[in-house]
Amino acid sequence: MDEMDLMKKLRDVPSPGPEAYDRARTALQTAMAEPVATVVRPKRWFSWPKVGVAAVGAAAVAAAVVMGTSGGSVPAGPSGAAPQAAEAPLAVEAPLVKLASAVQAAGTQPGDASLIINTKFGLDDKPDLYYTLYTDKGQQFTGDSAKTLVDAVAKGHAEPATPYDGKVMAAARLAANGDVDQARIAMITASNNALGVGLSPAEADKAWAAAQAETADMFRKMGKPVPAPRPRPTGKDLENLIDNHLWSNAEHALFANAADAEVRAGVLKLYATIPDMIVGKTSVDGQAALTLTAPPAILAGSADVLIINADNGLPIREEITSAESSERYVVNYKSSRVTLADVAAGKI
Repeated sequence: MDEMDLMKKLRDVPSPGPEAYDRARTALQTAMAEPVATVVRPKRWFSWPKVGVAAVGAAAVAAAVVMGTSGGSVPAGPSGAAPQAAEAPLAVEAPLVKLASAVQAAGTQPGDASLIINTKFGLDDKPDLYYTLYTDKGQQFTGDSAKTLVDAVAKGHAEPATPYDGKVMAAARLAANGDVDQARIAMITASNNALGVGLSPAEADKAWAAAQAETADMFRKMGKPVPAPRPRPTGKDLENLIDNHLWSNAEHALFANAADAEVRAGVLKLYATIPDMIVGKTSVDGQAALTLTAPPAILAGSADVLIINADNGLPIREEITSAESSERYVVNYKSSRVTLADVAAGKI
């Protein structure tokens, strides 16, 4: 059963909150049978049918919103340290860093929030819309239609901010303002540092053991069989997971707050550090675009292509193809700056 098959079996179950997703992310990243690259997509960015922790357990929830992506090579860090950030080849770095500079120079448009509308097309090709509003103060409002979003904003029904959201935004801004190496580590470790990035071997082993202990405790509380302990991933497995976390967490920042020029520029600079990613050119509805493609080999045979506007870096579309089923899924994105007052008044 692949992730999309699992999603089909989990319809009409209440959605978990942000803390449940944080726990699910940890469970998936530290308790999988094999250390393969994984990406967790929170429901509000990638709106597949609803899933619930109570119904299937944290690890299953994580798997239900997972598609493998990204990868790359991370050279050995300083003596006695875990792998550090990698420098990207010029073929990748040039277009993305150049675009990031242009984005930052243009600045953020007026407003006090970023609105992103995603339209998911599944196997039936029927559109499934989802609206997300991320304010400059870190609040989030969501809806499955313009009306439900307007109602949420008008009534002040903001979702609680999570430490994870704050960390990915801060990492993106750090990258935009020049310290890409530190920003890369901050983005990779935004959800946790079970992989021990930047730590000594002893500290990394300790972090991995602590994460596995936490996962085992979660499984016990859910009445599920506890996975057997595994050694911390090494070599290429570790490299792939590190770059995978970078891709996943940076994408979360982009999909939450793409209309913020500083966040967008930082994400582009961080993507430029993934050496095996392929940057190509295309056009979408008459607008010049860049394709950011993670190698299928790093995705365990799956494919994930993110398409962004070549002039302003805003996300346009994501195309995902499952390795196991060869099924293809498409999500279209529209991002803009807005004011809370306008949204509350129904002006979207």
